[in-house]
Amino acid sequence: MTEQPSATDEKPEAPAPRPLRVDAQRNRDKLVEVAAQAFAADGVDASLEEIAKRAGVGIGTLYRHFPTREHLVEVVYRREVEGLCHAAEELARDHPADAALELWMQRFVDYIATKRGLATSLRLLLTTNSTLFSDTSGRVSGAMRGLVEAAAASGKIRADVDASDVMHALGGIYSAPNTPDWRERSGRLVKLLMDGLRFGARG
Repeated sequence: MTEQPSATDEKPEAPAPRPLRVDAQRNRDKLVEVAAQAFAADGVDASLEEIAKRAGVGIGTLYRHFPTREHLVEVVYRREVEGLCHAAEELARDHPADAALELWMQRFVDYIATKRGLATSLRLLLTTNSTLFSDTSGRVSGAMRGLVEAAAASGKIRADVDASDVMHALGGIYSAPNTPDWRERSGRLVKLLMDGLRFGARG
């Protein structure tokens, strides 16, 4: 009689993916960096062939790392969120609290530019990849909250500032018309917002 596996038998774990070679990892990182710039400038329909060319690799290399455009979009989006959160930590460490907040909000404009370029694919991913947004949801607003609270506690901005109000104000930049001077105007709006946050501060 053949022995049947018991319900308590453990299934063998799937082998961990092999790490990329140094040159392959370098190519992948460069592709993601170039793709982020291309999507911010030209939208999600930016040419994959041009992205590969600017990254110094062939289109076959791009598809080996990113089998579909949506896969590349997801990786770029995760990279942007990670970079924005990491920037908050670095800026808080290296600058006065109000300067850290202003510099981070300027960095947020770059993030918005990329997100605007990815908008169509992000809407598609929202319906097909629940983990993308569950993994990243709240991380950006949490990073801003830490910077706002630190600046308020130091007396560099108004003590009655609510971080969610600041995020709401910045959200208006996302929906602004995509004119050639959009980025320049967005930078000026950040400065105006910071002037308002600093007005009446005790520091």
